[in-house]
Amino acid sequence: MSLIAVIDFETTGLSPVMGDRATEVAIVLVEGGQVVDRFQSLMNAGVRLSSFITQFTGITNAMVASAPPAASVMGEASRFVGRAPMVAHNAAFDRKFWQAELQRADESADHAFACTLLVSRRLYPQAPSHKLGVLADFHRLPTAGRAHRALADAEMAAALLGQIQHDLRTCHRVAHPDHAMLMALQRCARPAMPALMVKYTQA
Repeated sequence: MSLIAVIDFETTGLSPVMGDRATEVAIVLVEGGQVVDRFQSLMNAGVRLSSFITQFTGITNAMVASAPPAASVMGEASRFVGRAPMVAHNAAFDRKFWQAELQRADESADHAFACTLLVSRRLYPQAPSHKLGVLADFHRLPTAGRAHRALADAEMAAALLGQIQHDLRTCHRVAHPDHAMLMALQRCARPAMPALMVKYTQA
């Protein structure tokens, strides 16, 4: 089984294009359905957090002020991930900050992202919502730590990834639900899913 890096960011807002910055990053390395390593750090990007963000995440300006510089944290994060493909819940969000913060740190940001939110929409249309916390409750996944802190959310996304891979094997007879298969599934329209499953079953 190949290594997959599951990532989550906490940030000052929704878009690095609008000047928002990352305040915390966590990465969980998964291999064969098991967590094999973890990385987590607050980071100081030289920006102030709004009271809303502090209330939402529990991260304060004092915590960020005493954290390592964003560039050094992102350099460590990049080395930790290496060449592993990446997964995030609502990956469009995390990918933007991964790329923006690595570019600021003069690090390569060329990683493929699979999205557990998009895949869950394909596999679990009956779920009441496809937010991470709702899906964790829906699947009765273990939760630890405060929601909207990076490591707790990365751990939850990794557990959801494990559930997705288990269901692809047992319910859809996909022998190897690897990262490439997840990428194909998240791009697949629901009517085309049976043909995709057949393709990966035969493979």
